[in-house]
Amino acid sequence: MFYFKDFYGNDVYLSFRQHPFSVYPKHVWVICRYENKWLLTLHEDRGYEFPGGKVENGEKPVEAAVREVREETGGIVQDIVYIGQYKVIGKEKTIVKNIYYAEIERLEKQSTYFETLGPVLLADLPEKIEDDHRFSFIMKDDVLKRSLDKIYADYIK
Repeated sequence: MFYFKDFYGNDVYLSFRQHPFSVYPKHVWVICRYENKWLLTLHEDRGYEFPGGKVENGEKPVEAAVREVREETGGIVQDIVYIGQYKVIGKEKTIVKNIYYAEIERLEKQSTYFETLGPVLLADLPEKIEDDHRFSFIMKDDVLKRSLDKIYADYIK
């Protein structure tokens, strides 16, 4: 288990065990690769980030993850794996998110990308992503760094 503060100073707990904080988390976040590039979305307000969002009523978290990838990027998931979960204890509420890693089969043009401006493909992520104003606050704490370490160790050869 890892503990750190996020971009806004909230307490964050991260684990790569199976559902340490909730069996039914209400949020998902999906770190995606397409044709050996990182597939992100451009959020209208926050900037570049990996797709994610809320789990809808009656939906399993993995189903929400696949849906969010498609809605925000047009990405059709080929393979998806659960890699961990994190909990953010904010001033007003606590959020628990499942983290997934997905390989994308193809991108389909969407008529809308919901709260985003659509897909962004990057060969590499910046080393100092926390200092890059183009990226969302979601990308600027140890959740991304530690998740990428796990993905490189377990899935990207």
